[in-house]
Amino acid sequence: MSNDHPVYMGPRLKRLRRELGLTQANMATDLDISPSYVALLERNQRPLTADLLLRLARTYRLDMAALATDSHDDNIARLHGVLKDPMFADIDVPALETSDVVTGFPGITEAFLRLHTAYREEHLALADSRAESRGPEGQDASDASASDPVAEARRFLAARRNNFPAIDGAADALATTVAEAGSLAAYLKARHKLRIRRLPRDVMGGALRRFDRHRDEVLLDDTLDNASQTFQLALQLAWLELRAEIDAPLKTAGFRSESGERLTQKALASYAAAAVMMPYAGFARAAEKRRYDVEALGRQFGASFEQVAHRLTTLQKPGDSQVPFFFIRIDPAGNVSKRLDGAGFPFARHGGACPLWAVHQAFRRPREIITQWIELPDGQRFFSIARSVTAGGGAWGSPRVERAIALGCSAEHAGRLVYTQDPASPGPETATPIGVTCHLCHRTRCMARSAPPIGRTVLPDDFRRASAPFGFSDI
Repeated sequence: MSNDHPVYMGPRLKRLRRELGLTQANMATDLDISPSYVALLERNQRPLTADLLLRLARTYRLDMAALATDSHDDNIARLHGVLKDPMFADIDVPALETSDVVTGFPGITEAFLRLHTAYREEHLALADSRAESRGPEGQDASDASASDPVAEARRFLAARRNNFPAIDGAADALATTVAEAGSLAAYLKARHKLRIRRLPRDVMGGALRRFDRHRDEVLLDDTLDNASQTFQLALQLAWLELRAEIDAPLKTAGFRSESGERLTQKALASYAAAAVMMPYAGFARAAEKRRYDVEALGRQFGASFEQVAHRLTTLQKPGDSQVPFFFIRIDPAGNVSKRLDGAGFPFARHGGACPLWAVHQAFRRPREIITQWIELPDGQRFFSIARSVTAGGGAWGSPRVERAIALGCSAEHAGRLVYTQDPASPGPETATPIGVTCHLCHRTRCMARSAPPIGRTVLPDDFRRASAPFGFSDI
């Protein structure tokens, strides 16, 4: 039996008509149908037929594939995911009802999904504001959080699980066209008449990439490695052809600062560039086939270890999700410079990670993959890999920055990773007890503790000195 369903795209049709500056009567004339029929189509009271779809594409010179893309299944999967939120646990919503709502009321569906995303953003913002009772120099914590553009960008990505299907879809189509041209450089030359030039670092004046509009050139620092050069070309192409998809998610968010919005836009552009280098469908298949071997995937797609690890956190497309990963990047001082979560890992909103986590050991074992099972105080177990990565360099005397990254998933998914396949390797029963941050960790005998947990009274040590840095009350 066929699984095809009628194609209802009323909201998209209405948006298209308005973008073209047409009335319903104008569109009806162009398509040789009645204005009342256009109205029925826009209200999803009639499905869009194949013949009418062809007429739309031919009349307005639209991309047939983009126009015909049906978000029905994606929206069903998204709505199913949202309804799994604990706040809806006492409501029984059968799958058939979810499908009926998406089919019959696409506008209400989209409004509900946007509202839930906004709720998650505010939920994360509240967690940030409560993490510290006061901001710097007596500033109220809520004001400090509001003025932190990095926190704004992180909340935006976390609320959407760092997944943007519209960007992935457009990037997939673009990557196919680029592959037909032979390379990113060839495509940029053929499509945009741009020449690629690699120049010495002193000529570039500190820039890795520069777009010279007057000379129709993209200039690259010639000390960049192949993966970085490819990423920079993909990033320039994303700004040229995917700006609409990059900017669209920003319109649904209420940023409190211009810097927060710009940082988020920058993150979405990088997301689009990675999606061009590692198209969703092909990359997801390869990840499963290679059992999430980061190095092997990097060789296959011409990407760096960090680029692949970052891309693995984005594979949560509704209806086609893979292993959910979390990602963190730190410097030798423990400062967190990037944090992405698709696995439900409770990152500390402020401060660094637990010193018992192997990501901190990666600096002592350069470019070696370190595996580790970890267990949080509430009993949750995760599996992580950690490795050092280098930014910069490429020539004698060029500055380099050493960082360490960790990529992990919950214990239930760890069996799908190549890193857990050795029978002799440690299992989850060897998990290292770690905390989210010292202020929130109540493990009493941790010798790595740097501060007592919130709400516990520190005991005097005039009669007894514990092995841990702090002794504190049981209550």
